[in-house]
Amino acid sequence: MKKLILSFVFLATALFSMPLFSQIESRLVALGIPGDNLNLYAVLDIFQKSKTLEEFERAINDKDTNINNLDLNNDGYVDYIQVASYRDGDSYSIVLRVAVNRIEYQDVAVIEVNKNRFGKVVIQIIGDEELYGEDYILEPSSGDDYTPNPGYLGYERTYTGNYWNGVLYVNNWPIIINLFSPSFVIYISPWHWGYYPSYWRAWTPIYYYNYWDYHRHYYRNDFYRRVGYVRYPLTHSYYYSRRNSSPVVRRNRINDAYRETYQGRDFRRPEGTVLPRTREQMRGNRSVNPRTSRSVQPMTPTRRQNVEENRQRNPSSARPVQPTAPTRRQNVEENRQQNPSSARPVQPTAPTRRQPVPRTRQDNPSITRPAPANHQRNEGTRSAPSRRPMEKTPPARTNNPSRGKDRN
Repeated sequence: MKKLILSFVFLATALFSMPLFSQIESRLVALGIPGDNLNLYAVLDIFQKSKTLEEFERAINDKDTNINNLDLNNDGYVDYIQVASYRDGDSYSIVLRVAVNRIEYQDVAVIEVNKNRFGKVVIQIIGDEELYGEDYILEPSSGDDYTPNPGYLGYERTYTGNYWNGVLYVNNWPIIINLFSPSFVIYISPWHWGYYPSYWRAWTPIYYYNYWDYHRHYYRNDFYRRVGYVRYPLTHSYYYSRRNSSPVVRRNRINDAYRETYQGRDFRRPEGTVLPRTREQMRGNRSVNPRTSRSVQPMTPTRRQNVEENRQRNPSSARPVQPTAPTRRQNVEENRQQNPSSARPVQPTAPTRRQPVPRTRQDNPSITRPAPANHQRNEGTRSAPSRRPMEKTPPARTNNPSRGKDRN
């Protein structure tokens, strides 16, 4: 009898708790920003099932898939999502962007495909910070509770350390095979503002309540998980240098122009990252700065710091402070002060310049004017004769025949 009563109580408790659990699972979650209208879980799932980038672009813009619900320019119609690919070595950046108007573009998300040195391919999809906030990153998962996706052929479960625990290598995805094939050509969508493919027609976006109902199963699927770090920062920086950001989208987000899609309701935010941000957090032996995602370790004290601490604890062990030895000049000065007789007599210093000499006769009568060396023409007088008398030279004899004739 007691067993029957206990079983009845247990069954009644289970029946009453089932509606509660179902209500919790069906509760809506929302970021509260424009990224709510493009579910990246569904985008990554479509990327897995596609064979080419052209097929992938057409699938995410198809109305029947109910994936694209973005209206970034707030004109009342869904925007066309373009796909562009960039390559840097063994890494690809598949960019999803929207033409807001004729001159402005806004990146929605980027799918980063990287092949490591062992030939394994890792993939992540990163939502743009203007639409999803910071660190909104998704990747395939190969956890223990993984159930194969019907549209996925082949998978690998690989565990290579804590940091890569549960990562899924996607070498066998059809679109990945196409990306790394020799015949692959970089694809950039030929469509732009005002020029769209014939199969596409813009439609009016639906409210978020109905949009979330189409994709609620992705939040309970363990095949994709949200992480909080970029596995290949160099590849992401290569893309970020080419990132497009529209001032119109930023202004609409600040002015709450996208709040109409929520019908005035408030939803709880989705859960944060499933995996830790860095390897240090997984090890649990270091403190991590969440802003820089780098381990912050206390600096080890230097030898000088250890000596100072020992001196403060035991003052007797401190080294006595010795006065510095005086220099030679200080010794000489002290000796002079103690014995003044030994000081060197101070001699008057000689003038550095000669005394000025008077230049005129009134200042110095002893000055006489020197005799001029040449004749002074301006006074009209001849120079004074010298003290030595001039000697008269006799006239020179000449043989003049005419004089001899006259004498005769």
